[in-house]
Order: sequence, then structure tokens, then C-alpha cells
Amino acid sequence: MPAWIPYTLLRLALFGAVFAILYLLGLHYLLAAAVAAIVGLTVSYIFFPRLRNRVSEEFAASREAARAKAEQGAGAADDRGVDERAEDAD
Repeated sequence: MPAWIPYTLLRLALFGAVFAILYLLGLHYLLAAAVAAIVGLTVSYIFFPRLRNRVSEEFAASREAARAKAEQGAGAADDRGVDERAEDAD
């Protein structure tokens, strides 16, 4: 499973829990949402660095693979459509 899935679910659960607690305590929903977002961001930044680093490493590896594929395919035959070639020619 990609690392971004559990990281995103964890952050959403953290936001939801903090929001629900603050909203039930009587805070206005906009203020509760803002505070929950800030708390979720700081808690995930402080307590989940390994998971966050795995996500960033996977994204970086994906970008490198895409870049290598693009460089490798640069010399290959042009597989764009007629319209795309005409637009690029102008």
C-alpha cells in the first residue's frame, strides 16, 4: 500500500476528532475547523515524521521514474496526435 494512504487517513482522522471535540464544546464551526487544521498539521509534523518521510520518498521516486521515462522516450517516435503536433508547431 502506498504510504500516502495511511498518512492521509491518519491526518483526516486527527482533524475530524479535534474538530468534533471543539465543535461539541461550543466553538463556532469555522473556528473549530481552523484550530483543528492547525492542530492536525502540527501533531502530524511532530509525531509522524517517518510516515511523512516515506510519503515524500515515494513521491520523489515517482518523479524520478517519470523523468527517466520522459528522457528515454525523447528520442522515440512521436506518438502525439495530429492536433497536438499542429498546436506545438505554432
